[in-house]
Amino acid sequence: MFFLRFALVAIAALLVTMVLLPAHFVTRWLKHPIRKQIEVCWHRAICKILGVKVEVRGTMVQPSGHGVLIAANHISWLDIIVLGSVAPISFVAKNEIKDWALFGSLAKWQESVFIDRSARLGVKAQADIINQRLLAGDNIVLFPEGTTSDGNFIYPFKSSLFGALGVGNAAISSPIQPVSIVYNKLCGLPMGRFKRPLAAWPGDIEIGPHLLGVISEPHLGVVVSFGEPVAQSEAMNRKEITMIVQTRVAEMTSRALRGR
Repeated sequence: MFFLRFALVAIAALLVTMVLLPAHFVTRWLKHPIRKQIEVCWHRAICKILGVKVEVRGTMVQPSGHGVLIAANHISWLDIIVLGSVAPISFVAKNEIKDWALFGSLAKWQESVFIDRSARLGVKAQADIINQRLLAGDNIVLFPEGTTSDGNFIYPFKSSLFGALGVGNAAISSPIQPVSIVYNKLCGLPMGRFKRPLAAWPGDIEIGPHLLGVISEPHLGVVVSFGEPVAQSEAMNRKEITMIVQTRVAEMTSRALRGR
């Protein structure tokens, strides 16, 4: 039965990609804004194919004239699909992801911004790239934990990642919107702390087995909460901004975990 479901999922995902990818290539070449809606359609289709039901709380702010910088907790590769299904976004990703077979292609398709965290001399240049994308109207997602958790808590946010984007130094004018991701249901029932790691993808687990595990559980529920945006004027430096954003993400995560 599992192998039949796996085959159906693979075929359905391939068909959706074959239908939407040519249109995306053309609209991306033309730099037409509809390309981002095509990406949203693809992610929504993949969520349905995988059996992931997304509940959205709050709304993504859309400042006039530019995009928004989104800071979210990070649990799994599924976060990319889930967030991509609810808003037209691109991601900040570490440079080595470009070379990953499946997710590297997905990241490029999503027009991700690849940064080299070890390139200290290139920090300002990388911040300028993010700033240009925001000013062009793109919405950019950052995972400030720098890793994935098991879904029951969030790791402290790294202020250095905000610093790499120029945040706290007025290099980026965009507000920062806190976003919380919580996998909370399995087959319509509360997941509980012991079941929640089914959706999580810690770094020491191979992607193949985890992907098969997600496919075998076709009734995952996830809550995506958009919080109150944080203006950079609310803090004196990137460390203060980091703490404000982290506190708001933690509060939304706690409410969703408690079923509120």
